[in-house]
Amino acid sequence: MSFDISVLDLVPVPSGTAPSQALRDTLDLAQAAQAAGYTRYWISEHHSMPAIASASPEVLLSRIGALTDTLRIGSGGIMLPNHSPMRVAEHFKALEALYPGRVDLGLGRAPGSDARANRAMHASSGEHFVSMLDEMLALSADTYPADHPYHGVRIMPDDVGLPPIWILGSSGASAGFAAERGFGYSFASHFSPMDPNAALAAYRDGFIPSPAFARPHTILGVSVICADTEAEARHLAQTVDLMWLRLRKGEFAALPSPEEAAAYPYSDFERAAVDENRGRHIIGAPEQVADQLADLAERTAASELMIVSNIHDANARLRSYELVAEALSARHNRMPPRSNAG
Repeated sequence: MSFDISVLDLVPVPSGTAPSQALRDTLDLAQAAQAAGYTRYWISEHHSMPAIASASPEVLLSRIGALTDTLRIGSGGIMLPNHSPMRVAEHFKALEALYPGRVDLGLGRAPGSDARANRAMHASSGEHFVSMLDEMLALSADTYPADHPYHGVRIMPDDVGLPPIWILGSSGASAGFAAERGFGYSFASHFSPMDPNAALAAYRDGFIPSPAFARPHTILGVSVICADTEAEARHLAQTVDLMWLRLRKGEFAALPSPEEAAAYPYSDFERAAVDENRGRHIIGAPEQVADQLADLAERTAASELMIVSNIHDANARLRSYELVAEALSARHNRMPPRSNAG
């Protein structure tokens, strides 16, 4: 089965590393991703989290766009309730003008932060997501009637449209909405415990073509830790074990090293929970990872797999993405492609 691979970068901040360095590491990874043949590079939005430096995706995307020339760049995603719809439209029309045909606007309704940060941002409730999206679209297309207070508001640059819109989801609740509107759909299997098949099928079955998407396009997020050997990959994966446990307990800290994770005093209950959670990650040597990714794409009929790799060492993280791309390319060359259901 033929499928594309892409990158979702949370801009992780490893312990012992300055957050500003994490931003620079992202620029290196984006250039390496283009060289390795990845299709797109998305930046997430999170706020007030010591382990994640991706608070301003649009700023990073502008720099990544300047450093690359074929890689699609996008938000994975902009949490619309945190923002003015007009400002989101302005940011992404500017990106589309600078990097035409290379930009994606991924949108979500989750806060991407805690309650205190939400208050500091003056964020809206996720219940207003659809109305905020409609406002952004109407402003961008200047379709408000003459008696509307927003009539005549210009979203500059007004000679370009918004880039393709993707709806992000982790429960399946937004799949039908994305389908009805003719948007792309991305399911966050890298952290969601739900089987994605029902959501992806609902999206495909209900899809209505649009100018941006003539056919349904599904992206499946997946957590991957790849290294030259399985033993090394499992060593690196100790980072995501402790990261996940801390998040579950409401503890916020920088991304732990494998050594920090190995020394952590897990209770029996915590160890069992961590071991169970490992089943949501793909961990191993290159050929093992490639086989599991191909199987996942086959089982879900996803158009594209978007890989997130939370690895403490920046060089090991970059190498993980390179190894995955190389292994999938080698596997593809060994096996004839089969049709993709989308």
